[in-house]
Amino acid sequence: MTDKQESILIVDDEDTIRRILYKKLSGEGYRCHLATNGEQALDEMRKSTIGLVILDIKMPGKSGLELLPEIKTACPDTQVLMATATTDINAAVQCMKYGVYDYVTKPFNLDEIIFIVGRALDKRRLELENREYQHHLEDKVSEQSEKIRLSFLSAIAALASALEAKDKNTGGHSQRVAEISAAIANAMGLPQETNEKVKLAGTVHDVGKIGVSESILNKPGRLTHEEFQHVQKHPEVGQHILTPIAGDEEILKIVRSHHERYDGTGYPDGLKRDQIPLGSRIIAVADAYEAMTSQRPYRRAMSSESALIEIERGEGTQFDPNVAEAFLSSFRNNQR
Repeated sequence: MTDKQESILIVDDEDTIRRILYKKLSGEGYRCHLATNGEQALDEMRKSTIGLVILDIKMPGKSGLELLPEIKTACPDTQVLMATATTDINAAVQCMKYGVYDYVTKPFNLDEIIFIVGRALDKRRLELENREYQHHLEDKVSEQSEKIRLSFLSAIAALASALEAKDKNTGGHSQRVAEISAAIANAMGLPQETNEKVKLAGTVHDVGKIGVSESILNKPGRLTHEEFQHVQKHPEVGQHILTPIAGDEEILKIVRSHHERYDGTGYPDGLKRDQIPLGSRIIAVADAYEAMTSQRPYRRAMSSESALIEIERGEGTQFDPNVAEAFLSSFRNNQR
């Protein structure tokens, strides 16, 4: 039921009406405030939280109809009960458009007024409770989403660790690619959400290599054509592995396309230029640099400067020029 400690504002230019309503409503346990005109009414509403306004339509100066939209704009949760000495259908319709709870005529049936006031305040209470419930529900959903995100991150880390345990020559490769990719995304001024997705995709970009034979991954010499074809399947395998875990189509596309080339000669789909997800174009640069500067069983690690020169040579063919330039500028500025 309605809390009788609710505050009610009575706005009427007739002293007798104000006193009658004040006495009746106060006797019912409501806290009552009085105003004789629109300005006083707005001043009272600024000073106190008003649950309901009983508003006379015809008053000297600003009428109730003129005051009504100001009340609903300033205090949308406040219920309004319009009062008038005459029945005016047009005025009633106009009042209802502004969300007035009800419309009563003078002389009042005070018992009816008490009943209507109670219903109006019950409606207000239920609306506020529902809003509070929705707010808590949103918090719960956010909390659950965060748990799911953390679970996803744990799964990502586990997959990356499993891969690097299998390939003894690439320990830490995925994490380094993720860090470099995030730095490139940051240098390009991309949104934080995009940066996070690029970093996550970088962490697991090679997870599909779990499906590649260890003898191929650790082979000290050049791969045969058949072996290389086997390795080329890892982006698709990675997408397949991640699909039930990631639940994010953008991350899945980035992983699938990180070996596409800007000129369209990459794999697995032969995408080119903007057909390739931006995250994939970023990881392509990070992956290439990290691979070139790391020791491999079939070659020695390049120096950083030599790898940077190779990145420059690949602009427009292997790499997106804008991504490559962002990487090169960021890297060289950090070296100064």
